[in-house]
Amino acid sequence: MRPRQTILLGLLLLVPVLAFLFLYGFGRNHYALPTYLPERADSVRSSAGGWQRDTVFHRVQPFRLLTAAGRWLTSAELGKGLYVVQFYAPGRVGEPATRALARIQERFRPEPRVRLVTLVATEATAAATEANLGKLSEQYGTISGKWFFGAAPADTLRRLAQYEFGQTALLPAHYPFRPATEPGNLLPGQLLLVDEAQHVRGYYDAADKYEVERLITEINVLLYTYDDRH
Repeated sequence: MRPRQTILLGLLLLVPVLAFLFLYGFGRNHYALPTYLPERADSVRSSAGGWQRDTVFHRVQPFRLLTAAGRWLTSAELGKGLYVVQFYAPGRVGEPATRALARIQERFRPEPRVRLVTLVATEATAAATEANLGKLSEQYGTISGKWFFGAAPADTLRRLAQYEFGQTALLPAHYPFRPATEPGNLLPGQLLLVDEAQHVRGYYDAADKYEVERLITEINVLLYTYDDRH
């Protein structure tokens, strides 16, 4: 090969490398994480003095759960960063979601802003409920302060699923979100991602490994967003 051709080939090979190094060093990746459950669109004044349409999304209303330690866990405590929600069901239907939470617990073990909560229906008595929660926590190896098994009456859980977390027969992006007019659809095999503003940011089929990977990625995206604000 002639020297001139060698130089030209070298330049052609060098250009993409330099472009990659430039983008890696100075570029920024932006991943648009969706927000679900739109309620309405309001007109708000923009910084330029005009008006623009702004979508208002549903916020999960405060709730509390009884834990194995016999204390009450509030959604405010969960929402100090972000949390992943599972509606527990024993057996084949709910097991993939619980296994996925165990994996996420290990993946984000050192990250205090990531919490997990498994919602369980209460037993006949408070003592039986606490015993059941303690048994489940031990069975799945939950880390104190990271993964909570919390209980509430079955009708309360159904209401949370339908009215707060948008587990209805219609798509979660349905506009506007009107849970009272939509049939409830409790899905124990589904995981939900909720951010610090109590907005639902994702729904994931825990039986699908690619969906679980997507959940892990989107948790990282939210954490990156939080870090980028400071």
